[in-house]
Amino acid sequence: MDSHPCHLTTVLHLIHDHTNLSSQIGAAKEIRRLTKTSHRCRRQFSAAIGPLVSMLSLQSYDANEAALLALLNLAVKDETNKISIVEAGALGPIVSFLQSMDLNMQEHAVAAIVTLSASPVKKLAVGASGCIPCLVNILNRGSPQAKMDAMLALSNLSTEPDNLTLIMQSNPVPSLVNILKTSKKSSKITERCISVLESLVEFEDAIVSLTSEEGGVLAVVEVLESGSHQSREHAVGTLLTMCQTDRCKYREPILKEGVIPGLLELTVQGTLKSRTKAHTLLRLLRESPYRRPEFESETLETILSNIVSQIDGEEQCGNAKKMLAEMVQVSMEQSLRHLQQRALVCNPSDLSITASCASEVSLK
Repeated sequence: MDSHPCHLTTVLHLIHDHTNLSSQIGAAKEIRRLTKTSHRCRRQFSAAIGPLVSMLSLQSYDANEAALLALLNLAVKDETNKISIVEAGALGPIVSFLQSMDLNMQEHAVAAIVTLSASPVKKLAVGASGCIPCLVNILNRGSPQAKMDAMLALSNLSTEPDNLTLIMQSNPVPSLVNILKTSKKSSKITERCISVLESLVEFEDAIVSLTSEEGGVLAVVEVLESGSHQSREHAVGTLLTMCQTDRCKYREPILKEGVIPGLLELTVQGTLKSRTKAHTLLRLLRESPYRRPEFESETLETILSNIVSQIDGEEQCGNAKKMLAEMVQVSMEQSLRHLQQRALVCNPSDLSITASCASEVSLK
């Protein structure tokens, strides 16, 4: 039986035999196989972490790959092993593999970073390892699987303020906007992407980058309209933070993308957080800090004010929907030229990324 104590002891002996690289590689592959489905084996093979990490620095592709995949399986759903792997010095070699021209090795390395970044204890160490610029670069140039995992890793890391600062320093917003434009709005990668963007717009530099990126604000509005419940919540949060940061500066860029219908729908059909944020954003958008043309002040602003006051009462869905239709009509009349341009240029083909996205990668 493969998991018999004698077999486990033999494998551990072989992985510690630094004089025979071929035996070490074979042992690493066996550790990977045995730990794929057995948490008990992950515990029993924790003693192999040191030799496996040492193999990452050898000048042997086969040794690097076998050791990396074994470490990945040892780390999945095992917090103690994650901590041991980081403390054994694995991050340096793994970050170098993130820059590999070999796409398979790059994918393995991103998967390892995803798993290690799920450790609450080691998030800061992972973020400080130098992996963040590599992950942002992979968002642009990696394989679909690598992009998915890089986005997940950045999402894991972004929950630490220090890591969020490092992410911001890597100029991620153009890459995030590209992900939003080219991914299905209901996809998991979009959900992770918009959550990171919502965190980043706490930095005004991120807002400047978003509004400077062609179609950047529109991409967020489209997620607000068509994303998952969680994605829509992050999207309205992103726009709300922008408006709260500088209403005079960012109100018009948000309004011109036709955000009002989506916001009104959220006040009726969104999650509790979405409804609250949508209410607040509508209040900020309904009155301009500048003098407005007579037609606009008597139609668009008045209708919006009426809708907000109606919703503020008792979630009267019928009335809200009726006024929503009126708002859409007025918005279309006032923004026809912009809406025509949007129809022409803002229909990118979806990037088909269908891999599952959890806080850790699948076992290899």
